[in-house]
Amino acid sequence: MTTPAVGGTREVAAPDPIARDYILLGLRLDQHIPGIVDGYFGPAHLKAQVDMEQLTAPGRLAEDADAILARLPTEVADAQRRDWLAAQLVAIRTQAAGLAGEELGYVELVERVYAWTPLRRDDAIFDAAAADLDALLPGTEPLADRLTAWDVAFEIPVDRLPGVVDWLVDLFRARSAALFGLPEGEDLRVSLVSEKPWSGYNWYDGGLRSRVDINTDLPVRAATLIDLIAHETFPGHHLEHAWKEADLVDRQKRLEASILVLNAPEALISEGLAELGVDFASPPSEAGDLLVELYGRAGLPIHGDPIAARESAERTVAMTGLRERLGESSVNAALMRHADGASHDEVLAYLQRVGRSPGPLAGKRLEFIEHPLSRTYVFVYEEGEALLRRWLEVVPAEERPSRFGRLLHEQLTPTAIAAELAAAEAAAVPPT
Repeated sequence: MTTPAVGGTREVAAPDPIARDYILLGLRLDQHIPGIVDGYFGPAHLKAQVDMEQLTAPGRLAEDADAILARLPTEVADAQRRDWLAAQLVAIRTQAAGLAGEELGYVELVERVYAWTPLRRDDAIFDAAAADLDALLPGTEPLADRLTAWDVAFEIPVDRLPGVVDWLVDLFRARSAALFGLPEGEDLRVSLVSEKPWSGYNWYDGGLRSRVDINTDLPVRAATLIDLIAHETFPGHHLEHAWKEADLVDRQKRLEASILVLNAPEALISEGLAELGVDFASPPSEAGDLLVELYGRAGLPIHGDPIAARESAERTVAMTGLRERLGESSVNAALMRHADGASHDEVLAYLQRVGRSPGPLAGKRLEFIEHPLSRTYVFVYEEGEALLRRWLEVVPAEERPSRFGRLLHEQLTPTAIAAELAAAEAAAVPPT
């Protein structure tokens, strides 16, 4: 039996009682926290029902989450599906209870929402990354100023972005098709936007379709664009959502996968795999060649000097991991702001001093940290990538595409990934 999906152009399977009640719970929470549902492409009548009914009190939503949790052992036979639903329900219950007045410390809130504990970084790792960057980009000015000056040469003019983006999307789609396959009929479109707290965003509409927005508030660098397109399209968010719709929703009739809850364990997995995606879309051994070609397609002056273009591309690749390490200072910044009680100005100064972020970038990062929806979400990028990278690297390189493919199809939680990782690491330790 099928039922019309939102949008009115396609049908989906009628949800089982657990999926139905889970969807209703998520949609009702979104009425209290607009934006907590990042996407919905399930039964239209459930969305219409919630839109027409009176607001459900947050305390009642927390009770409803507990009631669904209690039903899981008897109503959901598949262990992976059951564990995934349980983790999601704990996150929803936590946020509903918070609206009802339950007080939690910031770290405990993050732990319950994402089923993961954020790890505060030692500032020494940022100093070490900065020292290595000093060697790659020597000079007397502060490192943040040198990095900013370096980046100027690789800023893509806004009028060239559409053509470069289309080329990258086509390239990464083809590479992902070869490694992971594509669901038939998937599609996406990319738009340029401004005045947003993020650099890029994937809005998944269902029907295997995405809208991707790229924020032009800050200049878009060549290397940044490669990461951004891989993250938001192939093999990142678009491919993940499209495959999960095709596999979980359409084939397995697990309609709970038709609602995307922003602050929940699924987000840590989703952002982690999207962060890792660039390694498959643009393998490190090919990253320099890709940058050189991008310089030409973007009309950057440096492309006119092949030797300088090659040297710059290789230096950019060498700096990428180090700059990403400095970006992890956002984890500490969020803990300072929300757990330690540091002021806005103190955290801004930390991002500039320790994270070596120039003023505009530090301000944009702090805006994200302080945004009501993303104040906990900030962790899912670094923590998700770190967890999934360790999980990928316990298998030989030739097996990693297949292992990554599991993230595109299965209902995996941070707890399940950590358990698999612990088992693999234990098996690798020789007996004493």
